Amino acid sequence: MLLDQMLPTVRPRRSLRPWRQFRPRCVGAFTVLELLVAIGVVGVLVSLLLPAVMHARESGRKTICSNQLHQIGLAMHQHHNWRERLPPAWRVATDRPEFAYGWAAFLLPGMEEASVMPRLDFNQAPNAAGVGDLGLALMNCPSDLIEPSFDLYESTPEPEEEEDSSEGSKDDRMGEVLIRLPTASYVGVYGTVEADEYYTELREGTPERSDGAIVFDRVVRFADLTRGLSKTLLVGERTMATVPSTWLGVDLRGEDAECRLTGSAMTHPNCDTCDECEFTSRHAGGSYFLWADGHVSLVAETIDPNAYRELARRSAP
Repeated sequence: MLLDQMLPTVRPRRSLRPWRQFRPRCVGAFTVLELLVAIGVVGVLVSLLLPAVMHARESGRKTICSNQLHQIGLAMHQHHNWRERLPPAWRVATDRPEFAYGWAAFLLPGMEEASVMPRLDFNQAPNAAGVGDLGLALMNCPSDLIEPSFDLYESTPEPEEEEDSSEGSKDDRMGEVLIRLPTASYVGVYGTVEADEYYTELREGTPERSDGAIVFDRVVRFADLTRGLSKTLLVGERTMATVPSTWLGVDLRGEDAECRLTGSAMTHPNCDTCDECEFTSRHAGGSYFLWADGHVSLVAETIDPNAYRELARRSAP
């Protein structure tokens, strides 16, 4: 008895919270309905925000395009101050008459691209192996899907209508590659006639005279723009989707060679029926143009064709 009192009483161990042993476990989760609602809300937000983001990005690209044309305009005025004339649409190399340098090649110092000049000899055609990499960021619209260079093929006669199309595809009739050229988005305003018809008409007799500001067959000064500098177009856009253009120059034996350097205003910008010599862009609503006074603006697709042609002429007809 005394011994039992001296020893501690050992009691069975019990859980302090026995109710936890029987409490069911609760796992947090979404129901299928909640998940579908969340996905729907996210989809609606994306559909609302994506157009706004795309619009903001295109707005930024338009600003860059406009600024690039403005810089080309400054170079154009600088050239006029030095040479007392606007640059020719193209100039034939003295010792290589089949090659012609484009108008933008004469603006390189004013476009802060003087480092390219040592690679060009205006008496000779450029080295065919090295001209394809002479791309200028200033000459490429950020909205256009630009390939850095393109192959200029030799012009071949159009097949006669009665000729069976099974005799050969367009690729089979394509001439040899003459030269690989750097791509550009901006071409000079030749007027309302197509530049690529000049040499064809010259061989046949008297070619149609150009009526724009950036031309080959005459010297044009600002004083010759009698309709006013603020009412005369100098340079406009052309997307690569129409035909690849270049700033450097062309082999005059190439397909649509002169139109790779210049453009003509015949209908309206971005028209569905525009051919390779007209002005086009990937901007919604129209194309950007540099005017002779140096300002840049978007010429709308809805412009009256007669008014459009008037703006492309250096003087009243």
